[in-house]
Amino acid sequence: MTCSARCWMPRLAALAIAAISLTGCATVTSEPRIVTVCPPVVEYSRDFQARAADELDLLPGGSAIAEMLSDYAVLRNQAQACLRNS
Repeated sequence: MTCSARCWMPRLAALAIAAISLTGCATVTSEPRIVTVCPPVVEYSRDFQARAADELDLLPGGSAIAEMLSDYAVLRNQAQACLRNS
């Protein structure tokens, strides 16, 4: 008994339906998950912050250290925002 192309059609249709049905059972997405890692933010006591402010006032105007501390403040704010949003 020879089989023509017509006798394979029901089998192919059944295979296609089974494959489509099984994809509905997938529990894992194909998109990669992006994990955000926030840097830790060191907490300073009020006394320590007051001491740092007093020492900063003793530096000459335009001090490189004062500029670096300003940059550090921006980084701290960004890290805190990261922690709030994660």
